[in-house]
Amino acid sequence: MTSGSSGSSADGAGERTPFGVRLRAAMDAHGPLCAGIDPHRALVEAWGLPYTLAGVERFAMTCAEAFGGQVAAVKPQSAFFEVFGSGGVALLERVVAALRDAGTLTVLDVKRGDIGSTMAAYADAFLRESPHAPDAITLSPYLGYESLRPAIDLAHATGRGVFVLALTSNPEGASVQHATLDGVSVARSVVSGAAVDNAPARGRGELGSVGLVVGATVGDAVRRLDLDLVGAATPVLAPGVGAQGAGPAQLRDVFGAALPQVLAASSREVLGAGPDVRTLRDAARRTADALRV
Repeated sequence: MTSGSSGSSADGAGERTPFGVRLRAAMDAHGPLCAGIDPHRALVEAWGLPYTLAGVERFAMTCAEAFGGQVAAVKPQSAFFEVFGSGGVALLERVVAALRDAGTLTVLDVKRGDIGSTMAAYADAFLRESPHAPDAITLSPYLGYESLRPAIDLAHATGRGVFVLALTSNPEGASVQHATLDGVSVARSVVSGAAVDNAPARGRGELGSVGLVVGATVGDAVRRLDLDLVGAATPVLAPGVGAQGAGPAQLRDVFGAALPQVLAASSREVLGAGPDVRTLRDAARRTADALRV
């Protein structure tokens, strides 16, 4: 999966504009919404489509048409494409390319995480220059934040970004993410790692390219992450908006002063407006407008 990506025109020095800079511009222009493309069986069939590769293709390309040029970013969930094998991966590449052509950032939700040469291979697969690379990917840091170094370094080198899991809303996550070492939680240590990587961007007054994934429904636990202090230049991808219960008021309560850094992710609620392109686009725009700070 690895392109020239949306909004990634080079500057005068011939270098790609950093992902964080492009993300800030996209959020300012379109509102802080990351619309999901999650073609799981229930949603595909709710659109009156068969749960086959052809049905998923119709679903995904309709989403790409509806969201392209309309929202700050789009997050395809890789697993729902991978389940269809090589045909599904090829379709995912087409979706990313279509969004890139529309000038829309893509955050591919793949949650990769490993060590050494394996992590480097994952980085090459998704972040190296190619016609189908997303603008950013999600990563899992639970082999240690520094195990992600090959992906973080390659993302910086190619003007792409990563979003590292920090504090998720699933109940199973708490036993790991809230665990402490020397009084510091695992989640807080991930924030600190991202803050170090984003320090040059913070010095320039920019949003960094190493983001965090923090659930929109995790409540006041976010305050112990010090996102507005330590992670002030760190973008936050916040799943859970819409069908999972979080709205603008909840986002303000959860993220407080860090809210301008938050890219809110919504999938089921927006996708429920399909299968018509216009109603899907209108739902995304309404959600994005409601989320503006």
